[in-house]
Amino acid sequence: MAEVNPNGVLAGQVAVVTGASRGIGEAIAKRMAMEGAKVVVSARTVEASDHFLPGTIKQCVAEIEAAGGQAAAVRCNLADPEDRKRLIEESEAAFGPVDILVNNAAVTWFLPVTDFNEKRYRTMMDVQVYAPFELAQMVLPGMIERGRGWILNISSHAAIHPQAAAPGGHGGTVYGMCKAALERFTTGLAQELYGKGVGVNVISPGLVATPGVVHHKLINEGNKDRVTPVEHMAEACLRLCHGDAAEITGRIDYADQVIEEFSLEPADLV
Repeated sequence: MAEVNPNGVLAGQVAVVTGASRGIGEAIAKRMAMEGAKVVVSARTVEASDHFLPGTIKQCVAEIEAAGGQAAAVRCNLADPEDRKRLIEESEAAFGPVDILVNNAAVTWFLPVTDFNEKRYRTMMDVQVYAPFELAQMVLPGMIERGRGWILNISSHAAIHPQAAAPGGHGGTVYGMCKAALERFTTGLAQELYGKGVGVNVISPGLVATPGVVHHKLINEGNKDRVTPVEHMAEACLRLCHGDAAEITGRIDYADQVIEEFSLEPADLV
């Protein structure tokens, strides 16, 4: 990754990024570190043997530190209430109060509703709906007291209501439900916090060129021109986590919309 700017727009701030062992989360963690943030890199994958896809939180931290940044790895299973609590405790022990919370972690099974069992349903709701809610509860008192802070939730185009008569569905009903709930939580929380210096936003990606997407061969001739690079996601996420929280809050944006609106040039993360 590029060299860290210790005097960047996030200089001295503490950012917690979930699901940051690879893909979108890793890109966000690196981009925020490049702007001077002290980043807590969190996910379940600590060692390479922990997952079939490449990328670990240790590796992400090592790359940030090699570029001159500050980062700490915290293993966390967001479906576990004790792990959620420990994530914030260890983050604050490492760097101090949390200024930026990025709820990126996700887990899903693409199955018809009739084939979903309770355990999978509850796991998806825990990781993608309840965890962002509870983590926000943990960090918000400090943000409100200090009069500044940011919460960014990563959603999906799956939150958009499908047409009942259209073919397909592909087992994405529960996933879409989780993301729709996350978006409603975001706008409601932004309204609650308006005027308190805390911004709450959503970036809603479509198909992003992540290791998982490549592994599952989801990019094809028909959609390759609509794929969002992870660098664009990271740049858009960074932009929605600094500035005037009274002006940048309650937004549900696509990455390229943010890139265009603010005339951003995505940074190279390699």
